[in-house]
Amino acid sequence: MKKLRRSARLVDMTQHLLAHPHTLTPLTLFAEQYGAAKSSISEDLSIIKEAFEVQGVGLLKTVAGAAGGVKYIPQVKTEEALHFMRELIGQLANPERLLPGGYLYMSDILGNPQTMAKIGKLFATAYADKNVDVVMTVETKGIPLAYATAMFLNVPVVIVRRDNKVTEGSVVSINYVSGSSKRIQTMSLARRGLAEQSRVLIVDDFMKAGGTLRGMIDLLQEFRATVVGCGVLVETTADVSERLVDEYVSLAKLQDVDFKGKQIEIELGSFFENRGE
Repeated sequence: MKKLRRSARLVDMTQHLLAHPHTLTPLTLFAEQYGAAKSSISEDLSIIKEAFEVQGVGLLKTVAGAAGGVKYIPQVKTEEALHFMRELIGQLANPERLLPGGYLYMSDILGNPQTMAKIGKLFATAYADKNVDVVMTVETKGIPLAYATAMFLNVPVVIVRRDNKVTEGSVVSINYVSGSSKRIQTMSLARRGLAEQSRVLIVDDFMKAGGTLRGMIDLLQEFRATVVGCGVLVETTADVSERLVDEYVSLAKLQDVDFKGKQIEIELGSFFENRGE
C-alpha cells in the first residue's frame, strides 16, 4: 500500500475502526499496512480516541501485551440520546398512530434506516459490556431493530419464525401464551440457526405483557443459551401486574391512550434511568 500522510492515515484508521466495532485490531496490522512504527500508530490512536470521546462516537479501548491491540466500542452520550428520543417520542405521540388494541403504527419509523441506526446504537450502548454473541428477534417488525443493533455489536442476527419454513431445515418449536391476547401461539428456530450456549440479546419493537419475549426466552432454554438482556423500543405500562418479563431495557413508555380524546402520553423508557433523567 502506498505510504499515506498522517492526516490520510488517521482518516483510514478511523474508517477501519468504525467498520469493525467490538473487534480487537492488533497495532501490528496498522503498522504493517501503513509502513509506520508502532509508536507512531499509538500516537494516531490517541488522537482518534480523544476525537471519539469528544464527539460522543464511542470509546477506544487499548489491550496491552503481545496479543493486544485496540477495540472500538460504540457509545451514545446521554444528552444525544435524550435529544433523539424526545424527537422520536414527539413523532410517536401523533394521534393518527393509534391502532385498535392499544398499539401504535410504527412501520414508517422502523423502515427509516437512519432512525434504526440511532436506535441500534442505543441498544448497543446499553449492552456493550455483556459479551453478546448474537441478537435475536421474532419476525417481522423487530427485524430492522435487530440488524441495526447487531451492526454496532458486530454480531449476527437470528430470527425466530412464527411458522416452519422448509428452507430452515430441522427446527425447535414451542408453544407460548400471548400476554395480551392470552392465546396459545407457536414460535420456532432452526437448529442450525443458533449455536448452543450462545449469549443472546433479544430485541423487539413493542411490548405489552411481554408474552413474545417470554416465548423467546423459553425457546432459548432449548439451546442452553444465556439471555444477556432484552431491549424494547416501546413498552406499555398497562397491566404491569400481568407482565411476563421483569428484566429489560425500554427506550420509550406508552403511559396512557385516550381514544376518545385522541391523546397519547409517552415518556422516556428505562434506558434513561440513572442517566441524568
